[in-house]
Amino acid sequence: MATQRTEFPVSTERQVQVVNVTEKVVEACGQIEIRDGILLTSLRHTTCALTINEDEAGLRHDFERLGETLLNPFRGKDGYRHDRIDDNAQAHLTSILLGHSVTVPLSGGKPILGTWQSLLLIEMDGPRTRSIDLTAVGD
Repeated sequence: MATQRTEFPVSTERQVQVVNVTEKVVEACGQIEIRDGILLTSLRHTTCALTINEDEAGLRHDFERLGETLLNPFRGKDGYRHDRIDDNAQAHLTSILLGHSVTVPLSGGKPILGTWQSLLLIEMDGPRTRSIDLTAVGD
């Protein structure tokens, strides 16, 4: 059993944006010698999320609306306390709910995904350049 790691950057252009990173993940897997096992894909950031879902234009728009509005009702009259420092508390809190990592099987050096499944980065505090880490465990 071996472990290998690589990473790559993803740049976003808007404050809230969904980016399909599936092809970049597949490409980065080419730098890893492990062919079969599990692949942990994770972010080093606290104001964006990583998920698996369908990459369809209407659904991307819905994800962006979700990122913009998910916690708006909880702001209250005093707002979020973290906003006094950085004005991005909603992005931090939303990323907790959506998650920062995805684990998928790795076979033949590629992640195993269903027909409609894509790896999506959901940016909530952009535009920024993010780092996606890949850690493969297996043979």
